[in-house]
Amino acid sequence: MGQTDLEVLIDMGFERARAELAVKKSGGLQGALNWLEENQDKSLEELQASAASTAAAKADDDEEDNGSPIPEGAKSLVCNDCGKRFKNGDLAAFHASKTQHTDFSESTEEIAPLTEEEKKQRLEELRQKLAEKRERQALVDKEEQKRNEQIKRKATKESQDMKEELARKEQMKEAARKRQEKLDDLEAKKRIKAKIEADKAERKRKEEEAKALREGRAPAAPSPAPAAAAAPAASKPAASHNEARLRLQTAKGNVMKTLAADATLFELAQQLESENGVPVASFSTTFPRKTWQAGVDFGQTLKEAGLVPSAVLIVN
Repeated sequence: MGQTDLEVLIDMGFERARAELAVKKSGGLQGALNWLEENQDKSLEELQASAASTAAAKADDDEEDNGSPIPEGAKSLVCNDCGKRFKNGDLAAFHASKTQHTDFSESTEEIAPLTEEEKKQRLEELRQKLAEKRERQALVDKEEQKRNEQIKRKATKESQDMKEELARKEQMKEAARKRQEKLDDLEAKKRIKAKIEADKAERKRKEEEAKALREGRAPAAPSPAPAAAAAPAASKPAASHNEARLRLQTAKGNVMKTLAADATLFELAQQLESENGVPVASFSTTFPRKTWQAGVDFGQTLKEAGLVPSAVLIVN
């Protein structure tokens, strides 16, 4: 049993709904192929809407008369504008609505149905046109995909550049912080060394005084040069520093703080307790070894405790 016109069109790759419209509009395979070729660029929704409008208009016309069949004796209608022949009035009307051609005449020449060879030739032509259309669409899709990939790569590169710039700035900040910590450590070591030398000189002086008392003689007067040198060293912090930079060694790690020189150890302890939630019992230094206890020494200012301009404190 041979295939129907609809099945032939579906086998060619046309959508069922589009093929059904083509067969309904034309009434045969030849007309359906012509209709599909003429309407290949229209969407299915547009074709369905047009078919519905045409059906409604035809129903209105049928109420007035029984249609416009080809007059008796005529076998077809000819469009004098383009020369195409149509086997019924509906096809001629559809052609007129599509091309705006209005000059039609009757013809006694009957439109011969397509032979099997002609059908195969038309089908092959349509297949080639469909293949070409799909190929063009594939090229368009490929170009679109290529543009999208370029946009994506550009966005990715910009994002990567931004991340690298942020990382570079963070590295610069970290390097600056480490340099400052080294400078603070050097300054603290200098102060500690000077304090150790001053303590040694003080202990030596006291030993000499004690020795002189034991021997029953007056202690020797201190040399003026060291005193003169010590005086500027003692007066220098008071004259040139009004804040203290502290490096605090806590159980959670090192903390850097800068406070006014007249701030008290109690205020410093309160700041640490509010940040860590742990009360501070004492502060201490390693060189020279010194401890400030809560409730006893925390009334001292940082300047009075000798922690200006900078110092390293162990927090207990």
